[in-house]
Amino acid sequence: MNRAPRGVPFSFMRTYQNFIGGEWVSARAGGKMRTFNPADTREVVAEYPASSAEDGLAAVAAAQAAAPGWADTTAVARGRILSKASQILESRKAELAELLTREEGKTLAESTGEVQRAADIFRYYGGLSYTLGGRTIPHDLPGNLLYTVRRPLGVVALITPWNFPVAIPAWKMAPALVAGNAVILKPAGVAPALSLELARALQEAGLPKGVLNVVVGEGRAVGGAIVTHPAVAALSFTGSHTVGNAIYQQLAVRMARAQMEMGGKNPTIVLADADLDLAVTLVIRAGFGLTGQACTATSRVIVDKSVAAAFTEKLVAKAKALKVGSGLTPGIDMGPAVSEAQLTGNLDWVKTAVQEGAKLLCGGNRLTAGEHAHGWFMEPTVLGNVAPTMRIASEEVFGPVIAVIPAENFDDALRIANGVDVGLSASLVTRDFKNALRYTEKIEAGVVKVNQISTGLALQAPFGGVKQSSTDSFKEQGTEAFDFYTRTKTVYLDYSA
Repeated sequence: MNRAPRGVPFSFMRTYQNFIGGEWVSARAGGKMRTFNPADTREVVAEYPASSAEDGLAAVAAAQAAAPGWADTTAVARGRILSKASQILESRKAELAELLTREEGKTLAESTGEVQRAADIFRYYGGLSYTLGGRTIPHDLPGNLLYTVRRPLGVVALITPWNFPVAIPAWKMAPALVAGNAVILKPAGVAPALSLELARALQEAGLPKGVLNVVVGEGRAVGGAIVTHPAVAALSFTGSHTVGNAIYQQLAVRMARAQMEMGGKNPTIVLADADLDLAVTLVIRAGFGLTGQACTATSRVIVDKSVAAAFTEKLVAKAKALKVGSGLTPGIDMGPAVSEAQLTGNLDWVKTAVQEGAKLLCGGNRLTAGEHAHGWFMEPTVLGNVAPTMRIASEEVFGPVIAVIPAENFDDALRIANGVDVGLSASLVTRDFKNALRYTEKIEAGVVKVNQISTGLALQAPFGGVKQSSTDSFKEQGTEAFDFYTRTKTVYLDYSA
């Protein structure tokens, strides 16, 4: 335990180490780093090893050594370990949710849901272990058997973001592990605690040494060592397009398998016939829930001009009524930005939009008084008079900022929605069944919602974007996740002789 400075609440700082080869180890160079509570930056949440390329290479070596034995373990035996880890996570849900809120900032309700999601993912893939296999194919000759089997790739790497620090690592590592791969996870340094807690749960559940390795540290050094290592057969990444594209180019040189999810500029279209109260509720949840820090968050609302004024008035009223504060405080609707850099970026986006001609309808300011004095808080923000050509209408903000864009009709709204170079999630609010079906056909997005929020995913369904949101080659989640983490072997067997 550490005592905080005078005037600062008592801090229960946790100390973590890297998880390499089944052991908890310090960074080889001895460096350390800390995370702080974004709702009260006087509180140190945890201390971690500041790892280097050397630590990344050690993780690869451990995974290489463990991969053959894990591949030879039956899928059902592998699944039992994930199922047990699911039970462990669920038994610690309250503790882990509080830790998640302290380190990343989302509300306790959001954190509790995310920890439950991770437990559910492990349980789901544990169950799928009984179905993981190939198929029998009719042969054109008698006395011949033709079939396929799935085999693991070997060593795979995962690079995950800070905004879902337990759900995203879980949905990547669970199918990778059940498929028989040895895994190296490099979580974001802003909020790595829950990734290490996943490793702890799997260790307790009986995962063999070296099958999972977690290394915390600066992305360029640690990630670079992992990405360029010839033993790493595949890498799954979630993060910005800039970083993802650079990693993709590195993997392409040696033709390693790549899965890149790189954000979006997700629209919610509100048609003239929509239930405006429903539309506002959906947009508020999708735009300001999770402090807008979700790759599937609604950041632009494209509204039929005949109802734009009425919709915007309702939206602004609800945005102003949201309670902003520490996610640990009961009744809070929206927590802080994860960091000072993220908050500054959000506020800069608002300034840029106003300079380009958008109208600030509410919010746009940092909150600094009272309970907000020591955190990275800002007001929920709504911008009106936004044109599709403005940067705020086409570039990802990743914060609680919603741009309202008027449209002439459904076709114009669809044109605006598709007029960006990304396509992750998209929502439509309407009572018109015909337009709903036309929308599902014509919208350029990997996830399509009708009368639902743009955020929120079913773990049993495939997830991924199009355009620059993704490499658009392999889907995450659901049974489709196995396509990325396995290769298919086709077997021809002649028993006619």
